Amino acid sequence: MTLKAGFQQTLRRIFPVVGFLVASGVVAYSQAKNAETAKNIVLVHGGFVDGSGWEGVYQILAKKGYTVTIVQNPTISLEDDVAVTKRAIDAQDGPVILVGHSYGGAVISQAGSDPKVVGLVYITAFALDNGESVSSLLKNPPPGAPVPPILPPQDGFLLLDRQKFPASFAADVAPDEAQFMASSQVPWGLNALNGVVTEAAWKTKPSWYLVTTEDRMIPPDAQRFMSKRAGSKVVEVKASHAVYVSQPDAVASLIEQASTGVSESK
Repeated sequence: MTLKAGFQQTLRRIFPVVGFLVASGVVAYSQAKNAETAKNIVLVHGGFVDGSGWEGVYQILAKKGYTVTIVQNPTISLEDDVAVTKRAIDAQDGPVILVGHSYGGAVISQAGSDPKVVGLVYITAFALDNGESVSSLLKNPPPGAPVPPILPPQDGFLLLDRQKFPASFAADVAPDEAQFMASSQVPWGLNALNGVVTEAAWKTKPSWYLVTTEDRMIPPDAQRFMSKRAGSKVVEVKASHAVYVSQPDAVASLIEQASTGVSESK
């Protein structure tokens, strides 16, 4: 065998092996990429409540290996709440799914511009556009829409009528628990209600939205309008405004969809 012929034979043996290794590497990389999920979940509560209501959702996600952080916002001003939420985002070691309930949607719409945030999940929440505030959206409710039992402001803060709280906020929560929520309300600052979003994150980040069809705080049609405008992937659930308390499995399921969905969309 000549030197040239031997060299060609060697090449014929090597190239299939190299090709196999390269192809295997590409497939392995692709599978690894598709298998990746955003494992850091940051939960943001809304007005009148604190972060303890997320406990059921937290337990479900934590048992599945997610790193779950619950933000305790003071709900005094939107600016402060965004700052507190961004500190929680900064503490994460990788990509973040940012979740907001009710007024928490206003917070994540602004805080979600953080580079670590790869997806937004709105749980019957205010997905605000640039120049909007919660108060501007509540200003002209459609005819026949339920009116939340908000008491007149005191020293710049709002509360819900304790007796009407369960029916309006938590109709499908156990009565004792709903009454406890009513009695442990966190005053909601007018500066939070009037805080204006300036950089709506859903314009550049993928979003998911849980519509609650029995909601008496944010009308379901308003939720559908905001979710459609944001281009969100939508799930509808028969539940009250406190769905994160009454149906934590449904909420956790949507968050998991977002976690895997952001990886698939890369």
